[in-house]
Amino acid sequence: MKFHLDRGVLADAVSWATRTLPVRPAMPILQGVRIVADGSGELQLSTFDYEVSAQITLAAEVDAPGEVLVQGRMLSDIVRALPNKDVTVALEGTKLQVRCGTARFSLATLPVEEYPQLPAMPEVAGTVDAHVLGEAIGQVTVAASKDDTLPLLTGVRIEIEGEKVTLMATDRYRLAMRELTWRPSSPSLETTALVRGRTLQEVARSLATGADVDIALADDSSANLIGFESSGRRTTSTLVDGDYPPVRRLFPDSVSITAVVATAPLIEAVKRVSLVAERNTPVRLSFTEGQVELAAGAGDDAQASEVLEAQLDGEDIVVGFNSGFLLDGLGALGADFARLTFTDSMKPSVMSGQDSLEGAPDSSYKYLLMPMRI
Repeated sequence: MKFHLDRGVLADAVSWATRTLPVRPAMPILQGVRIVADGSGELQLSTFDYEVSAQITLAAEVDAPGEVLVQGRMLSDIVRALPNKDVTVALEGTKLQVRCGTARFSLATLPVEEYPQLPAMPEVAGTVDAHVLGEAIGQVTVAASKDDTLPLLTGVRIEIEGEKVTLMATDRYRLAMRELTWRPSSPSLETTALVRGRTLQEVARSLATGADVDIALADDSSANLIGFESSGRRTTSTLVDGDYPPVRRLFPDSVSITAVVATAPLIEAVKRVSLVAERNTPVRLSFTEGQVELAAGAGDDAQASEVLEAQLDGEDIVVGFNSGFLLDGLGALGADFARLTFTDSMKPSVMSGQDSLEGAPDSSYKYLLMPMRI
């Protein structure tokens, strides 16, 4: 096997293919990246850890076709450090030779015949704009649990009903939900999937650079594999097993209090005030006509407060939130104004965005946050 490629193109491809390699793999061979050079001038790099697979296809000048398996992270580190010149990669005996300018590297190979076969992509279920998908994933995964002892809550539930796709995630303290439209392969498609949040975050970072993303998913609830493909890059992931909790019912049917605040000033104020908030203590928001006062700290401890303009519809209310969770929601809105709705100070608050003070709320994204006891 021997091929030539621009250093930048190769570094990007190797970095993308190896981004999901496990830190502590079940078997050493799963640390490898499989490289296949085809005589037609096509180069394919792939990785797989029995849960997530990644495969990228690109053009290269192939002198001799072949395949090889090498340590993925080492190859990625080497290629990134090479000078900005064309790279020649060749398999010589049991060593992979990497040459770029006057730099020379020799890498030991792994037994490629022992590498597991990548799963086949399911049938494409539909196509979505890459930017829209990336934005939606970013808005929802902020609420996914990071606690692997509760694997069900580390996932994002995807519900598909024809042209509508809903993404939901919760860690029991907040809930994020985003609705978007896509182009399904079948207008009558209805299915659900529970995908690991960290896998979706990688998808958002790596596939959202193209124009469209194909989502592949079997059209029945027993499917255990989902795939994403865009611009020669393909990712598959096994689904999380289990019944996701019925979180939709947490959204209140009606609210009695609504407040609207400019998003950017509110974010900065929360950051400042929370500097004196001790761990597990809330930032307090006191809404009155025309303003909201943010405060943290109490007694002999450090204290801070700040007042912002706000529009209030309903009775005055004081509510306490975890500052980190509050900032996650505000940062995910992507709107100039934040609209917060309340039933009372101890029931969940729902946040959404709107473009102007008097504008209509954007109901496509909702962030529900449980209050803390003041």
